[in-house]
Amino acid sequence: MRNLNKSLTVVITLVLSSLLVFANPALAAFDVEAESAILMEADTGQVLFTKNVNEELPPASITKVMTLLLAMEAVDSGQISLNDMVITSEFASSMGGSQIYLSHKEKMKVKTLLESIAIASANDACVAIGEYVGGTEESFVDMMNKKADELGLKHTHFTNSTGLPTNKGDHYSSAHDIAIMSRELINNHPKVLDWTNIWIDEIRNGEFTLYNTNGLINYYPGADGLKTGWTDEAGYSLSATAKRDGMRLISVVMKTKSKEARIEESAKLLSYGFSRFDVKKVVKQGEKVGEIEIKQGQKLKAKVEAVEDLKVVLHSSDKDLERKIKLDKEVVAPIKKGEVVGKLIVKQNDENLRSVDLAAAEDVKQASLLTKLWRAIKDFVLGFFG
Repeated sequence: MRNLNKSLTVVITLVLSSLLVFANPALAAFDVEAESAILMEADTGQVLFTKNVNEELPPASITKVMTLLLAMEAVDSGQISLNDMVITSEFASSMGGSQIYLSHKEKMKVKTLLESIAIASANDACVAIGEYVGGTEESFVDMMNKKADELGLKHTHFTNSTGLPTNKGDHYSSAHDIAIMSRELINNHPKVLDWTNIWIDEIRNGEFTLYNTNGLINYYPGADGLKTGWTDEAGYSLSATAKRDGMRLISVVMKTKSKEARIEESAKLLSYGFSRFDVKKVVKQGEKVGEIEIKQGQKLKAKVEAVEDLKVVLHSSDKDLERKIKLDKEVVAPIKKGEVVGKLIVKQNDENLRSVDLAAAEDVKQASLLTKLWRAIKDFVLGFFG
């Protein structure tokens, strides 16, 4: 009888727990098994999920996102060419960990080195590229930290271009910062996705095979990047990206327990985004969104229009959005068509989602002295009679 009562108690407890979860969605809140994580929509930069996003952790080879970013900036600016031949230094050839076993003085194209970094996370290729772009590894690392400052990455500091462990603990980043640098790389240098999406490739005329360290691209629909990381101290991490139905997401998980876990948790995070959110264009370029007051103008009001399209990421069930015009300052005539006068802010539940610059949709000349005088008299009379 006692055992029967005990069994009934367990069943009742489980039923009540289930009812509580359904009644209170907060108890069933989405989570991932990682020390730190973030989900971001790439086009808008809107953040859809966070977990300990500013915790400073060793990024291991995810460091190479910044290395690739600086290298691609150098390529796209014309500083270097993908066909340039790089001569391997003795220092570059001495790197351990993941590598393509560059020998001292071996020559290799920039394109091949970048492919080796993007696909196989080659440390020796990282240093060779860093030295070619920056002159020395130290100079290139300075460039990495300056870029981090430029992007506003407050929880990032680099001491090398590879992510190999340091004894001082002064090489770190955060899930938030990694998402920002990943977005910068993907949006401005999409060529890198042609490489990160390759599962197996060959270099040195087929004598050496590159195997992608990112298992996510081999099975998750739409996944085409980006960079894995692992050391004993850092655990298993992954900055991943996938695109479906016109929406690209970036997920970062840091310090998961295994190689399989970083893939599973990244897939879970991406699926959460694709199943619950949509990108919607809420304002079109050139759309007239309202009128603003013009001081001392021939006209006292003028229409304003959006300078560019404005997209926002919304939960699938979201509907109500609020628009608010915010002027940079008091607008005084004369103004020219196309002159930026303020912003249109899109809000939801008192939270600013995104904004777009607003420009005057027409020319407004300054009022004549006679018009100004007449307005002053009218204002006085109306004010006198209340």
